[in-house]
Amino acid sequence: MLKLMYITNRPQIAKIAEDAGVDRIFVDMEYIGKDIRQGGLDTVQSHHTIEDIRQIKNAVHKAQVLARVNPIHEKNAQYYGTEVEVEKALEAGADIIMLPMFQTAFEANRFLSCVGGRAKTLLLLETPAAVENLDEILKLPGIDEIHIGLNDLHLAYRMKFMFQLLADGTVEKIVNRIKAYSIPYGFGGIARIGYGFLPAEYVIAEHYRLGSTMAILSRSFCNAANVPDLEELRGLFNEGVAKIRQEENKVKNFTQSEFSANQRKVQEIVCSIVNNQA
Repeated sequence: MLKLMYITNRPQIAKIAEDAGVDRIFVDMEYIGKDIRQGGLDTVQSHHTIEDIRQIKNAVHKAQVLARVNPIHEKNAQYYGTEVEVEKALEAGADIIMLPMFQTAFEANRFLSCVGGRAKTLLLLETPAAVENLDEILKLPGIDEIHIGLNDLHLAYRMKFMFQLLADGTVEKIVNRIKAYSIPYGFGGIARIGYGFLPAEYVIAEHYRLGSTMAILSRSFCNAANVPDLEELRGLFNEGVAKIRQEENKVKNFTQSEFSANQRKVQEIVCSIVNNQA
């Protein structure tokens, strides 16, 4: 089954997500440069903190705590510096630490050295330079997982829709390079079954066709900020995760012909979306 990740810094919501079967609670501390890259777009900038890691760690029992730190940066009056930030995340109890926006093997190795095997490492592949340098990066020791970040990567490639990277074969080319090193990988996010510009069921089938092991539950799956009643939220999570698991049980037995048909459907829907945005 896919490892499902949900972004929140609220302990009560983290527990609801865990109880529903979410595998990882995602504390998102990345903010350096994000407002410039994504300014004016309908994206979330979380501004979570080290203390949020600690509170989420205390709230959950089965789910792993994933902390996204900032891109590689130096210490100054405003920022911790990568080494200090990683150390604080480890001290707060992060099980997995994610590095965003890296470009070179040197940057990735600096991060891996900071973690030093004390937590799982997850590289967020979301820059064209990182894709270009991927073969060198993959040779580094200490990479536990890689996630392909479709949002920032499609912006960098000046595409109109993040799933263009899935439809045009870019994701497949990347994962084929990762497969050679036997490193687990995932990509993008998924909405509720039946929802999303590209409905989640088509995306899930692509995860299985490509051998993906993880996905982020997007705001289209559940935007907790719009559901103040916790019992209602619990119901949405329970139903939403259950339907994803049902869909997984269906697609994991797909024939090659069924996977190919789903791939063509993805390409057709993405093409229609992009043309409508022209």
